[in-house]
Amino acid sequence: MIISDAIRELLSDAGIGVNGTNPWDIQIKDERWYGRVWRDNSLGLGESYMDGWWDCQRTDEMICRLLRSGIEEKIKGNLSYLIRFLPAVLFNLQSTARARMISDRHYDLGNNLFLSFLDPYNQYSCGYFKETLDLDRAQQNKLALICAKLNLQASDNVLDIGCGWGGFAKYAAEHYGCTVTAVNISQEQLRYARKFCNGLPVHFMDCDYRSITGRFDKIVSVGMFEHVGRKNYREFMKVVHRCLKNRGAFLLHTIGGNISKVGCDAWVTRYIFPNGMLPSIAQIGKAAEGLFVIEDWHNLGPHYDKTLMAWHDGFQKAWPELKEIYDTRFKRMWEYYLLSSAGAFRARNIQVWQIVMTKSGGGTQQPQCRV
Repeated sequence: MIISDAIRELLSDAGIGVNGTNPWDIQIKDERWYGRVWRDNSLGLGESYMDGWWDCQRTDEMICRLLRSGIEEKIKGNLSYLIRFLPAVLFNLQSTARARMISDRHYDLGNNLFLSFLDPYNQYSCGYFKETLDLDRAQQNKLALICAKLNLQASDNVLDIGCGWGGFAKYAAEHYGCTVTAVNISQEQLRYARKFCNGLPVHFMDCDYRSITGRFDKIVSVGMFEHVGRKNYREFMKVVHRCLKNRGAFLLHTIGGNISKVGCDAWVTRYIFPNGMLPSIAQIGKAAEGLFVIEDWHNLGPHYDKTLMAWHDGFQKAWPELKEIYDTRFKRMWEYYLLSSAGAFRARNIQVWQIVMTKSGGGTQQPQCRV
């Protein structure tokens, strides 16, 4: 079997040509690409893009077509593909001792990078493009949606687990007058967030979620559960259950996968989110069983495609200034991350869920289930 012919056939099945004229066709610049992708699958595809071995006018659309063709099922029997998941099966890659790896290698890359393409509330999660095409408006829509689902009140004491740069805390405190305790382990994010929320009733804590204490009326976690890991899902839910008042409400906003897995994409794990893991509906349900009543499950997946494409546009516009700090290989890594992720959401290969939970299925602070 000639490897190049086998790969061309897989691409053809997805409607993708090699050196073709369609914007989603792949342009091969180094013939070694075939062997590298055959050996390393998604890791090889991403790394070879970083190294300039191939280009594509619409990488997002190419990835979307690959995933829709069922490419993952066709290659998953590859032994090297399977071996990469062994550490996640055998070990707790998101233990307390390893928890800060994600902040050290991703969130602490530099505030100038992230804030160059994010909205004014610094939302590094899916926007809500209801009746708008504007990223800033979409992110405010998302914040308003969360607050409405939680039925947020001025008297509420709110816990924000994984607060990022303080955008939700600032929005909630400004618009609702509530008190927010915001938890994070990223030093760069905390440094910025404390200034961003100066003068508001927002208190920041530098600690792992497992160390949180106190009792809160409402709890929210946006874009953090992806770092918890399947061996810790139940413990995360127990922490939330312990910290939530009996008549309170919890909103979990997370990316999720269509099937239960033990690990994440090899390239994403190595270069973007170390030890990341996307939960499935079954895994979340099992973790919450006996602790919470699930009041509402809202899929915002298609909105993340638009969010990522807007981030990519912003990143490209900011590159003339960012290139003074980051090199060309970093640029290719970052644009591959944003565009391949957009393609995955467009293919409906991954989702975004907002899940509202209560302890007892109601109470005086019953959340709004859908807006």
